[in-house]
Amino acid sequence: MQKEKLTGKIGVDTGGTFTDIVLSVQNFQLTHKVLSTPQNPADAVIKGVSEIMKMHNINSYKDIAIVHGSTVATNALLEYGGARIALITTKGFEDVIEIGRQARENIYDLCVQRPKPLVPAKHRFGIKERTLHTGEIQTEISQDELNTLARKLKTLNLDAIAVCFLFSYVNPKNEQIVADYLHNLNIPISCSYEILPEYREYARFSTTVANAYIRPVLEKHLSTLSESDKFPRSFHIMLSNGGCISTENFESAGINTVLSGPAGGVIGAYNIAKPAGYDRIITFDMGGTSTDVSLCDQKITMTTESTISGLPIKVPQIDIHTVGAGGGSIATVDSGGALRVGPESAGAVPGPICYGNSGENITVTDANVFLGRISPELFLGGNMSLAVDAINHHLRKLSDKVNLTLLDTAEGILKIANATMERAIKVISVERGYDTRDFTLVSFGGAGGLHAAFLAENLGIKTVLIPPNGGLLSAYGMLFADVIKDYSQTVLWKTDHHVEELHRQLEIGFEVLLTQAVKDMKREGFAVDQLLINRSLDMRYEGQSYELCVPYHSKEKNFLPEFHAMHQQRFSYSRPDAVVEVVNLRLSAIGETEKPKSKKAPLSNSDPSKARIKKGQVIFDGKNCPTEFYSRESLKPGNRVKGPAVITEFSATTIVPPNFVAEVDAYGNLILQESP
Repeated sequence: MQKEKLTGKIGVDTGGTFTDIVLSVQNFQLTHKVLSTPQNPADAVIKGVSEIMKMHNINSYKDIAIVHGSTVATNALLEYGGARIALITTKGFEDVIEIGRQARENIYDLCVQRPKPLVPAKHRFGIKERTLHTGEIQTEISQDELNTLARKLKTLNLDAIAVCFLFSYVNPKNEQIVADYLHNLNIPISCSYEILPEYREYARFSTTVANAYIRPVLEKHLSTLSESDKFPRSFHIMLSNGGCISTENFESAGINTVLSGPAGGVIGAYNIAKPAGYDRIITFDMGGTSTDVSLCDQKITMTTESTISGLPIKVPQIDIHTVGAGGGSIATVDSGGALRVGPESAGAVPGPICYGNSGENITVTDANVFLGRISPELFLGGNMSLAVDAINHHLRKLSDKVNLTLLDTAEGILKIANATMERAIKVISVERGYDTRDFTLVSFGGAGGLHAAFLAENLGIKTVLIPPNGGLLSAYGMLFADVIKDYSQTVLWKTDHHVEELHRQLEIGFEVLLTQAVKDMKREGFAVDQLLINRSLDMRYEGQSYELCVPYHSKEKNFLPEFHAMHQQRFSYSRPDAVVEVVNLRLSAIGETEKPKSKKAPLSNSDPSKARIKKGQVIFDGKNCPTEFYSRESLKPGNRVKGPAVITEFSATTIVPPNFVAEVDAYGNLILQESP
C-alpha cells in the first residue's frame, strides 16, 4: 500500500488566545491566525481553515489532509467542565479516586485542599467481584447485581461511565461483562483494561475516569467539525505522544489528546533545530495562557507520568512541563502586598487590556507594550491595532497598590514571569541531571521571542534559536506528525532467573501487542511492512516504586547495562548487583506520513538596514534605549543584527537585548547569542 499523495496539509492548533493555522502546499508554508472562541472552539477552527483556503484559492478538501491539535480535553479537566459520569468498581474500592496518594505537593500548607474528584460519591458504585493478581476469577458478577446497577444508572441522566476493577489488566473478563450488559443504556463506556492495562489502581482508575469525563466533550467538538459543511468529514487529531490518528478510528481514548497542542510544538522545534545542527535542545513555548517546556537530548523525550489539575494521567506522551505564565497572564497583588503574575489568564476574551476588549487586568503582554517591546502598529503584521492608552490607566492602579513607579511595575511583571519560566526549565533539566549550558534554547509561541534571550542569559544557555513563524510553530509541528498508536501491558517479571527464558517471555508478550498494533494500523491504511515498531521496557530495581523506560531490541538480549546507565544519569547512582524488575512492556506502532522539507539558502552579506522599519524607544533595565525595529520577513540569511533591536513578524516579536546579537542562518532561523 502506497502512501496517499496529497497536494497540501494543514496544521491547526487551538490555543487559549489564538487559533493558529499553517498550510503546506508544494513545500511552501502559508500561515494564518484567528482569535480563539472558548465558548465553542470549533468556530475558530472552521473560520481559520476556511479563510486560509480562500486566501490561497483552494476550493476543495479532497487533496488536503488536516491535523488538528485541541485544548478541549485539557480545558475540560482544568475547568471541571466535563461530563456527568458514574464509576463502577470493585466493592469496597469506590473511594480510591478520592483517597489518592499520600504525596502532598505543599507539605507544610495546613489549608491545602485535595483536588475535587471527577465523580461525586453518589455516582460511585461498587459491585461484588474479584479477580486475583494471577488473573483467576475468584468472585464472578451476579445477574442480580447487574440488574440493580442498570436500574440505578438509568435514573442519573449520565453522559458517560467508567468501569475500573482490581487486576483487570491481568484478566479483563469482569469489566467486559459489565460493559456488555450496560451497552443497551446507549451511554459511552470507558473500561480501564482498554484505556490503561497497567497496575497501580489509583493511576489506572484516575486515567480511565478522566477519559470518561472528557470523552463526550471532545466527541461533541469533533462532531461539530466533521458535520460542518465548511470542514471535511474525516481529518486527523493530534495526540500527546507526538503522533496523530484519524477521527474515523479515534474511538474512545480521548485522554490521549490532553497535551496535543504542546506536543505539536516540540515536534516542530525538534524538526527545525536538527537540520540546523542543534540536536540537544530545550523547547520553550510561551503562548497566551501558559508556557510549555521540554528537553530533547538527541531525541524527543517521552513519559507516562503526568498530572493535570492534580489528577495523575498515565498515558504515553511527550515529556512536557507546563506553568501558568503566558502573554495573557494577569498581574495581581497578594494579601501581603507583593506583586504576582499568573496563573490566571485573560485568555482570548477579554484578553490583555491592549486588545481593547474591555479587559481591566494588566497582563504580561500589556507590560511588554508599555515598555516599547511590542510595537502597536506592527502587531500581527499591522492587522490588529492595540489600545495603548488604556494600559497606562490600569497600570497606574496596579502600581499604586504595590507602591512602585509605572516603569518598575511593568519591569517587575516581566521579571516575575521570567522567574516562573526559569523554574520550569530547571524542572526538566537541572532536576534530572542535565546542565542547561549544554543545550540550545528553541523559543516559539506568540510571546516566546520577547523573553527567550533573558531566560537564556539567566540559565547560562549560550544559544537561542527562534524559527520563522515561531508564533505558529505548534501548528507547523503537526505537519510532521506520523500516525502513532501506543500499547502497554503490565508483566512484573524479575531478571534474577535465566536471561534466555526472560527474553523468550518478552518476545511472546510483545507479539501479543504487535498483533493488535498491526490490526489497528491496517485501519489507518498502513500495511505491516510500512510500520516502524518501537519496543521498550519500564524497569526498576526490586523494591522501588518508580520506573525508567529502557529501549528494547530483540537482537540485544542483555538490556540491563542500559538500565543501569540510565539510572546513574537520572539519579546519580546505580546498583548492578541488585535484582531488576521489568514492570511494563510498551510498544509503539508508527506509520510515517509525508512531511515538509527544510530549505537551505545561501548566506548573504547584504546590509540588514534594508529590513529596518523604524527607530523607537525601548526600556531595558530601567533605561530608555534607542532601538531599531526590523521586519523579519525582509532579513536575509547571513544578516547580522546587533542589540538592542526588535525583530517583528506576523505571528511573533523577538527582542534582541543590548548585550546580544542576532544572526539569520541558512534555514531562516534567528540565532541569538551574547555579544563577544
